[in-house]
Amino acid sequence: MIARRSFNIFRALLTIGLVAAFSVPASASETYKLDPTLTSVVFRAKYQGVTFAYGRFNGPTGSFVFDESSPAKSSIEVRLNAKDVDTAVEKRDKHLKSPDFLNAAEHPLLSFKSTSIKRINKDAYRVTGDLTMLGKSRSITVNANQTGSTKDPWGNFLRAFETSFAIKRSDFGMDFMLDGVDDEVMLTVSVTGIRQ
Repeated sequence: MIARRSFNIFRALLTIGLVAAFSVPASASETYKLDPTLTSVVFRAKYQGVTFAYGRFNGPTGSFVFDESSPAKSSIEVRLNAKDVDTAVEKRDKHLKSPDFLNAAEHPLLSFKSTSIKRINKDAYRVTGDLTMLGKSRSITVNANQTGSTKDPWGNFLRAFETSFAIKRSDFGMDFMLDGVDDEVMLTVSVTGIRQ
């Protein structure tokens, strides 16, 4: 009697376990919040056809959704504040924030929001989305590589991606001093997200 009851309990538990196992998808979308201390947006522009001037945007924010089994369900959004441009030269930073370049007072937000993501190979993805600067949005496509994922010493699960691409600043209406500062600007974006 006891043995039969124990068997019935075991069978019920096994059934519940199997139902639960097959009800949960093998891989689901994961949401990540960007860590501004580990996320970098760096740019460079050629000056007078001779040398490159480098800069970055401090304090990027945003998030991404990652679905390894179904990349089309993935998405990313990155936001920057024009006032946070930093080239390590105060006078140049002030000029970049002026109406000649970023016009930080009237157009404080720079952003990228994906519209589609496709896997190229194991850790490479083609990301298409809208880049907005100076109040103008342009669709761009970039190749992004997953650089790794791990649990940090505090128990947070991190995942990171990186991409490099070129834009023309004149496409966004930034046409000041095109004879001295190249129209083409190279950007490297490295995002690290904390799984939520």
